[in-house]
Amino acid sequence: MYLMLVIFSLLPIVVYIIRKIFSPYLWEDLKFFLKTVYCVKKMEMAVRHCSAPGVLDVFLQHVSTRPHKTFILYEDQAYSYRDIDLKSNQAAWTLHQYGSQKKDNCVAVFMANEPAFIWLWLALSKLGWPMACLNYNIRAKSFLHCFQCSGAKILIAAPEFKDAIEDVLPALIEDGVQVFYLSKDSPTEGVPSLLDKIDAASEEPIPESYRSSVKPSSPVLYIYTSGTTGLPKAAMINQKRVFRCGLVSMISGLTSEDVVYLTLPLYHTAGLLVGLRGCIQTGATCAIRKKFSASQFWDDCRKYNVTVFQYIGEILRYLCNTRKKDNDKDHCVRFALGNGVRPEVLKEFNDRFGKIRITEVYGATESNVFFLNYSKNECAVGRYNCFLKLIEPFEVVKFDVEKNEVIRDSAGRCIRVPRGETGLLIGRHLTSNSIVAYAGDRSQTENKILHNVLEKGDTYFNTGDLIMVDKEGFIFFQDRVGDTFRWKGENVATTEVENFVSMLDFIEVANVFGVTVPHHEGRIGMVSIKLKDGKMFDGDAMFSQVTEHLPNYARPRFVRIQDALPVTGTYKQYKMGLVNDGFNLTCIKDPLYFLDDTNRTYRPLDLKIYNDILGQKIKL
Repeated sequence: MYLMLVIFSLLPIVVYIIRKIFSPYLWEDLKFFLKTVYCVKKMEMAVRHCSAPGVLDVFLQHVSTRPHKTFILYEDQAYSYRDIDLKSNQAAWTLHQYGSQKKDNCVAVFMANEPAFIWLWLALSKLGWPMACLNYNIRAKSFLHCFQCSGAKILIAAPEFKDAIEDVLPALIEDGVQVFYLSKDSPTEGVPSLLDKIDAASEEPIPESYRSSVKPSSPVLYIYTSGTTGLPKAAMINQKRVFRCGLVSMISGLTSEDVVYLTLPLYHTAGLLVGLRGCIQTGATCAIRKKFSASQFWDDCRKYNVTVFQYIGEILRYLCNTRKKDNDKDHCVRFALGNGVRPEVLKEFNDRFGKIRITEVYGATESNVFFLNYSKNECAVGRYNCFLKLIEPFEVVKFDVEKNEVIRDSAGRCIRVPRGETGLLIGRHLTSNSIVAYAGDRSQTENKILHNVLEKGDTYFNTGDLIMVDKEGFIFFQDRVGDTFRWKGENVATTEVENFVSMLDFIEVANVFGVTVPHHEGRIGMVSIKLKDGKMFDGDAMFSQVTEHLPNYARPRFVRIQDALPVTGTYKQYKMGLVNDGFNLTCIKDPLYFLDDTNRTYRPLDLKIYNDILGQKIKL
């Protein structure tokens, strides 16, 4: 009898172990973990002889072992690893001669995607100088802010941006900044040319002593946040982090035989540290383009024999919106790496362009949390891998979107959310899993750190992202903190609403946000849309769509139709300007519509409806 009781008491444990052992996800998780560990060790062993291993050491190995292998494809030109190495030597000697002789000079680069961006970065690495990657779209106040917070005293700009340079030149000169155009002559008085000097410089290697002071903790890059809600912040990226970024490409399956098509801006993490850095790590070839072009995308893929491309945000949707061609599936692309693809876009993309493996990744410039979707669940950004969590500890905790703060219990500790519920993603700050600090004002970094989260004295990085881990452990991105809003006591995730609205065949792109209404708590839903060419807004169809798929509190009450929806250089949508405009009929010139429950449609928002809303005559 006693033995039977013991057996029955142990039965749940035995069943649990058997389920775990025979669960396909357990072996999948373990396999990914072992692959990650193997790739890390392989990276470290390759540069074990270097005192402070960095991306330069990996690049120089390729120069030594495969000097004539094509590294960069640009327009109609091909550059080998040796070509880029020699050009970076010339640039380094020139900067050493004409720049100040400080050992830790920071040089800001203001240019679009072109080979010069790459060999300038390598040149600065050979000198041990960090590089500030300025977004070439910034101007005036934002330009000066970004430049100054990096501490740079040298600026190298493409002459095509001379108007932007001349606009801030007096302020730069007053601060003692050396400004150069990367050209053979200069269109601006007081700004010397640099390319002619580089072309005349020596191609001899730069002595290692020039970078002898470089350590794993030394800054190598300043990369800026997108600045969708304010002035950008400069994240200080050190040697160790840049080196480890090569892991993304390795575990994704990139090889030296691949040709990677890169249209994302090199001034951002995705383009520089995932795309280009990945090519350097694996010895692959990188085909770069100044700016993304949906109409030229597949022609470029065929021209360069592209096997891998990188995407972000809305790129796949842009491709789906191009005119269909008979040769849409005529390409060599085998997989794409990026983030932000929507389920309905993914299906349309694969149906039209062939079955291309889409590998979603999650991460941020300054974050210490990284996911990669190695499973067959294409809509997830990764899995809750118990093995990886040992070296990259993270938590998902309850968050109050209305107060914009984590929810704590009576003891002052954060509360983990159960599986299936949305919460704030946070990553534990450890020596082996540290966060990236912002340059300048230390309070900017401190504002992203949570203290005493689960126990006294612990610290976590606030990613600002809301995610959901389902019952099977798949991780799904939900929304950005600040994008999610609260209406009628419920949280509304803008990404979810955008997914359903974007399914309508007359809508090219949708941007959902919450706006305030006088005498009401929270923010009510509004969507700004761009119509497809030749299409008209269909209020009846949109009403049917949102009422069928969304609860009442999440349905956009207002629609704004715009000719174009502004985005950042990495295709993140601006929301703050739209939020500030609200549904103010007196200042918005774009067509506005209002959800009419009585007539089951979206009808034009006229002055009477607008005044009735303000006067509380219409119930929202």
